Order: sequence, then structure tokens, then C-alpha cells
Amino acid sequence: MKIDRLIGILSVLLRRDKITAAELAEKFEVSSRTVYRDIEALSKAGIPVAAERGVNGGVYIMDGFKIDRTLLSTEDMCAIITGLKSLDSVCETKKYRQLMDKLYADGADGSGSIIIDLSMWDKTYVAPKLELIKGTIENRRLISFTYYSPERTEERTIEPYRLIYQWSGWYVWGYCLSRKDMRLFKLSRMTELADLHIPFEKRDIPEYSCDKLRHTKGEIEAEVKFDKSVKWRIIDEFGAELPRYDDEGNVYLKFTWSDVPSFFRYILTFGDCAEIISPAKYRREFTGLLKNISAKYDTQLSE
Repeated sequence: MKIDRLIGILSVLLRRDKITAAELAEKFEVSSRTVYRDIEALSKAGIPVAAERGVNGGVYIMDGFKIDRTLLSTEDMCAIITGLKSLDSVCETKKYRQLMDKLYADGADGSGSIIIDLSMWDKTYVAPKLELIKGTIENRRLISFTYYSPERTEERTIEPYRLIYQWSGWYVWGYCLSRKDMRLFKLSRMTELADLHIPFEKRDIPEYSCDKLRHTKGEIEAEVKFDKSVKWRIIDEFGAELPRYDDEGNVYLKFTWSDVPSFFRYILTFGDCAEIISPAKYRREFTGLLKNISAKYDTQLSE
């Protein structure tokens, strides 16, 4: 929008003694002719912006002009810019970079002590999904996709309400039309994502909350013992406060999980460094799973 660009240009000029029209055009992805029209608009608004052509020319604000920027402190501005940089790490466009240009103030140059990178290994993989879902949330339009879950693969249509980054991945939280309830979907498990361009009426939704040990409805509970050699991973995934430890340093953790099959798959990722303590039913079922796995390898070795 033009007003956003005008504010952005003004912010840049407040920080720079002089900048060329070509630099402004590249920064805001417009032509130099558009930049000169914006400068004229700023001048008509009472802001003394001048432009000089030539080798040492450029656009600048005349001496003596100031805007009161005491609403946000330098510390406030740095915190905002840190958040915007994290969003910029997964954005295909330059919109967050341009927004940062609007908010930069003296002393808040973006070189803070905190860096948050939300991108995946391949930025081009998640960025288009984020942009599409963000647009449908803002415009209240239904989205559809094929979803791959541990139990099944099926088509889903939802009313999207929140984009969420947690558990080292991106999710969309919305009202599922087939389940008639709020559901959380991981973007990496989605294919054939589409904006249906069908509007929906915003409904009253609960406040979103994340529980480290609570995944979805229909939970099962179990206690697991982990070898001390994988203590680092437990602390990394669940924190140091939740587990308890024995005298040898082994880790005990009570889980609330969505279902038994996915719980077993998670425990298998620890190899022989995890043991289900209770309930006894899950110990027996897990033993059966291990025997089935072993039988497959025994068959292959005997051939």
C-alpha cells in the first residue's frame, strides 16, 4: 500500500543523511519514478523532503526537521525488530524487511543480542504454505489439503485461525469441518494445500495453549525410564523440571500421549535407551511389537 511505503521512506530518511532514489526503489520494490512521486507526496504533507540529482545527489530531509519518537524506547524497538527478523526468516517476500525499515530508530539498528531463525532447512518448502495460510486467516477463507497422520491419510477442510511455531515445526490451528472441533495440523505433513476462496463466519474459539506432554484428545498415560546417556535429549525436549532421576542419573518421565501406536514409535527412537515402566499392558504390547520387528530381521538373515 502507498501509505505503508510513504511511512517506510520517511523512516529511512530519518535515519540517513542522504539516500539515492535508486536505493529507495530497490528497497521498496518500485520504480524510481514512483519514488519521486512519493517524495512529492511527502512534501505536500508538510515534510521538507528534497532531492538532488547528480553524482553526489540523493534524497534527504532538510536540516531542523524532527519527529517525536519517544513512544517506543530503543529497547522496545530492538525487541520488535527481533520478532520481525524471525518472521522474515520464513517469508518469501520483503514485507517484514520493509516493516523493519519503518520501525528502525537511532540505537536500534537490528544488531541485537538475540537472533531467532524460524526457517526450515529448505526455506522454499514452508514459506509458500505460510503465505497462503496467513492470507486465508486474514480473509477468513476455508483451506483444504491432504493430511498424512500416523493413523491415516485423508482430505481435510478447515477454518484456519492461527499459525503456530512449536515443537521445532510450523502448524496451523483451525476448526476441522469433518471432526467438528479445533485441530492442530503440521505443515510438513500437508500436500495439495489450496485456498478454496470460500468465506466463513468467524466462530468463538478457545484460547490456544501448548502443553509439552499433551498432544491431542484421547490421551494415554505411561511412565518411561530413560538411560542417563539420553538425558540431554529429554531435557532438550521437555525441560529439566518435569523428569525425576534415580541415584545413577537415569531419567523417569510420565507421559500423556495421543495414542498407543504413536507413543510406541516415539519410544523406539531411543533404541535400547528407553524402557516402559507402566502400565503393564503397554509393556506387554511393546514387547510384542519388538518381537515382530525382530522376526522380520531373523527372516531376512535366514534367506
